[in-house]
Amino acid sequence: MYSVLYTKIHCNSRENEMSPFERKFGKYAIKNLTFFLVACYAVGYVLQFADRTGTLIYYLSLDPYAIIHGQVWRLITWILIPPPTGNLFFALLMIYVYCSLGTTLERTWGTYRYNVYLFQGMLFTIVGSFLLMGYFYLLYADANAVDKTIYFRSASLYFSTYYVNMSIFLAYAATFPDAQFLLMFIIPIKAKVLGIIYGILLVFDFFNGGAVGRFVIGASLFNFVVFFVTSRSKVSLNPKQIRRRQEFKRDIRRNTGITKHKCAICGRTEVDSPGLQFRFCSKCDGNYEYCEEHLYTHTHVKKG
Repeated sequence: MYSVLYTKIHCNSRENEMSPFERKFGKYAIKNLTFFLVACYAVGYVLQFADRTGTLIYYLSLDPYAIIHGQVWRLITWILIPPPTGNLFFALLMIYVYCSLGTTLERTWGTYRYNVYLFQGMLFTIVGSFLLMGYFYLLYADANAVDKTIYFRSASLYFSTYYVNMSIFLAYAATFPDAQFLLMFIIPIKAKVLGIIYGILLVFDFFNGGAVGRFVIGASLFNFVVFFVTSRSKVSLNPKQIRRRQEFKRDIRRNTGITKHKCAICGRTEVDSPGLQFRFCSKCDGNYEYCEEHLYTHTHVKKG
């Protein structure tokens, strides 16, 4: 009875937290969106290694001048442009790290809000590229078509998913400030420290870089600021809140019987201990399953 009541209270409070847009469009949110993004990176790296001239990559890039001249596919294909990296090892490491960070954020925030954050970042990046074009036309109104083509061709490769990834890291650092990373695989450092360092570097690059860099960085930071100003109370959880949420989910699964394994001695399931192994005993009469701690120590059940 308590479980049912607690479930209703939790569901009602969760519904009250939802915005009208989330109630209406939340069901269309893409689960495991990080994996789709990482798959795009993988395709992009393959194309980069296969196309040394860079011609194919350019035709996928976010070039606003080419888009208004009919190459509208660039509004989507620029997502295939992966973050720059020196070699295959760091490319694989980057994919693993951002896959882990993104998955954690989605589980903590919820699929809908994580979708909003990523797609909003991509939208701001596209808007930033067109604002750059407007800035160029304002300063160089007399530039000919060749100059415009050359300028935007070189600028387009800056509008990659690199800063989208960086916004994911900033979001992770803001949500889990005390999480630790191993800098150079050795030095432990908290996420909030790395986030502050990265934020300072971004601001430095913004004021000391060129116009292209300012528009790219501005789009990235604007996404982070806007999302957290409007949603911080809904996406920022402390460790105790996260633990309570996980315990609540385990209680619901246990009470609704949605488990595959259960030890006949201690009653633990894979929900209680995800890493626990379960086996059926061939010497017991009946389908009795035991956890690894009781598989060899229990008394065999014999009928009759």
